[in-house]
Amino acid sequence: MRILVVDDEKSIRNTMKDILSYEGHEVVVAEKGAEVLHKVAETPFDLIFCDIKMPEMDGVEVLEQLQQRFPELPVVMISGHGTIDVAVDCIRKGAYDFIEKPLDLNRILIALRNGTEKTALVKETKVLKRKISKLPDIIGGSEAIQKIKEMIDRVAPTEARVLITGANGTGKELVARWLHEKSTRIAAPFVEVNCAAIPGELIESELFGHEKGSFTSAVRQHKGKFEQANGGTLFLDEIGDMSPSAQAKVLRALQENRITRIGSDKDINVDVRVIAATNKNLQLEIERGTFREDLYHRLGVILIRMPSLSERKDDISIFAHYFIRQICDEYGYSVRKITDDALIELQKYPWTGNIREFRNAMERLIILCDKRIGLKEVKTYVNPLFL
Repeated sequence: MRILVVDDEKSIRNTMKDILSYEGHEVVVAEKGAEVLHKVAETPFDLIFCDIKMPEMDGVEVLEQLQQRFPELPVVMISGHGTIDVAVDCIRKGAYDFIEKPLDLNRILIALRNGTEKTALVKETKVLKRKISKLPDIIGGSEAIQKIKEMIDRVAPTEARVLITGANGTGKELVARWLHEKSTRIAAPFVEVNCAAIPGELIESELFGHEKGSFTSAVRQHKGKFEQANGGTLFLDEIGDMSPSAQAKVLRALQENRITRIGSDKDINVDVRVIAATNKNLQLEIERGTFREDLYHRLGVILIRMPSLSERKDDISIFAHYFIRQICDEYGYSVRKITDDALIELQKYPWTGNIREFRNAMERLIILCDKRIGLKEVKTYVNPLFL
């Protein structure tokens, strides 16, 4: 654990450092309260011991500022003039614990143990929350991304169908999920179908369902994705890979708002908003005769094109810092620093896999580097064939 000890008395700082270092912790000391915010912003800490009576900025002021900027960081207050009122005031303002001078070894170790347990629980909670958390934001400050965010805000509340194009790994699925998140259908299901991952002979059963006995392996009735998404949103990913017969049935479903299960002659009414995505040039596929032009026009009421990472290199620094924080939280690591020359090198790299490839590279760097990601580390580890 990394611990910061703040006290204007040198003897107290040294004693605390010796005790905590002996327990196996990395200890940083500060003489003045004014140093604390700078140190915490520069290097993440797991616990702070902070004296109350200090010149210029006292410990209570430090505590208040830490609570505003780093509310999850446990702070143990130290006082040579401890009273119940002082202790209560510190706890009320967010202190995790309060100990009095002269310092007692057992009291220090108890505060340390409890504080570090809280830090571990906070980290674990962050990981669990992330696993079940709300949709991640669309990251980036480039003009292209700002326009896409504005388009989502405008289009989401409508019933218009949306066709999202762009290379693999650019975030097409995330845009589709945000369109659903901001729509009036948010309480209903968001159902995704990867048309490229399902064999051609099974895609119709997957989309429209089938009756028991309608083909050899149909041992029971199956509701298709259109029925599963009823009232909500159906996301047809990689629709450019859909078979011609399935395209015809999807077109009918869009025209008439009803589907028919395989092996049945009964129509089923469905209320589904369809969002589609593809990494193919559908105009070219239409010319080749592999994609229906009428389906293209049904799907493409609103067209959103996701730019590749090479088209938004100004966002690479934003992505780097975002993924560093995210991945370090997931692994329970202290947040890694990244140098300016490393960021410049990342901007030069040809990210053919776009954001997906970039995140993988950042995860690799975080695992293989210690506290700092520099130019040398980027040149060594970004290429996936470095081993």
